[in-house]
Amino acid sequence: MSQDIWTRVDAYIGESLLGQDALLDHVLASSRAAGLPDIAVSPAQGRMLALFVQMTGARQVLEIGTLGGYSAICMARALPSGGHLLTLEADLAHVRVARANLEAAGVSDRVTVREGAALATLPALVEEGAGPFDLIFVDADKPNNPHYLEWALKLSRPDTLLVFDNVVRDGAVADAASPDPRIQATRRLFEIMGADPRLDATVVQTVGAKGYDGFALARVRG
Repeated sequence: MSQDIWTRVDAYIGESLLGQDALLDHVLASSRAAGLPDIAVSPAQGRMLALFVQMTGARQVLEIGTLGGYSAICMARALPSGGHLLTLEADLAHVRVARANLEAAGVSDRVTVREGAALATLPALVEEGAGPFDLIFVDADKPNNPHYLEWALKLSRPDTLLVFDNVVRDGAVADAASPDPRIQATRRLFEIMGADPRLDATVVQTVGAKGYDGFALARVRG
């Protein structure tokens, strides 16, 4: 199987199940024009995140890693009335693009973008008594994923769904000898998830326009 096939299937999924979304296309275009890296979730993955919001009945969502706001918009659209999404972003340029995109998408009233390094913001959220969040999506710097899990648990409740993106990385996660700090941090994330009695966890491997990767999913036990 090749990347070309995966991309063509993703395009077919978009045409047959998702439909055209001019607003999300605009979000991607504006992010590219601003020089942001092309690493947002795919349209199919964005729909999956929206379904997670709907299936869990999430009213309070936390996102770690905003980029241009694409995934935040996908989830915000799925929130029930009165729901809110808080997204954390370290890069000021990304924050500016995301806020403009959220405004264009008509969801800025239910999304707050908080600027600053997440490992500084997350302890502040705990001190402020924020949360608990019903769904936490982590798509930020991978070497810090074990730390993000630690703080996500402090901001969770029983039945909170935790979602970590980019955990398979073309299969490299299976290589214990990998010198890549992203791989080693992901392996540590798996070790912590697997050993924590508070969590039921698994990984869904994915292929598509974004290549061969996957999502770690964990539910906080009651």
